[in-house]
Amino acid sequence: MRSILLAAAAVIVPTLAIAAGNHSGGHGHPMGEPASDGDMKTVEVVMKETEDGPMVFEPGELSFSAGETIRLVIINKGELEHEFVMDTVQNNAEHKELMEKFPEMEHDDPNSVRLQPGETGEILWTFENAGQFEFACLMVGHYESGMHGPLNVTKS
Repeated sequence: MRSILLAAAAVIVPTLAIAAGNHSGGHGHPMGEPASDGDMKTVEVVMKETEDGPMVFEPGELSFSAGETIRLVIINKGELEHEFVMDTVQNNAEHKELMEKFPEMEHDDPNSVRLQPGETGEILWTFENAGQFEFACLMVGHYESGMHGPLNVTKS
């Protein structure tokens, strides 16, 4: 039994390390880096389920200027646990695949927050690079239910 547990741990631990490495901010993240708390614009984002089925973010699209520092206040007004992850579309797709394999995977990345129903969280972020990015809930089935949107960073 002990050898089975050790073999399982050997498979899971490296995968979790890869997930953390792919989604840490401030280490050459294409979007920017975590910001220090200071004078900045605040944007509120609500996560929830709708009565007719889809899961949504409100607003459904975010736009900022390169160099802008933002305090994102994320509120889970739904009845399910949700997360808010900002990254490239490709990185979110890779992260989503890992979440499908390891749905209880926990991570503490500066570009994301996971919230229980009724909870509020914050992300402080400086958007350094212009480009097309994405925000999404990568929990199993949530992306497919509509929980994703474009994050546009324009040149300042």
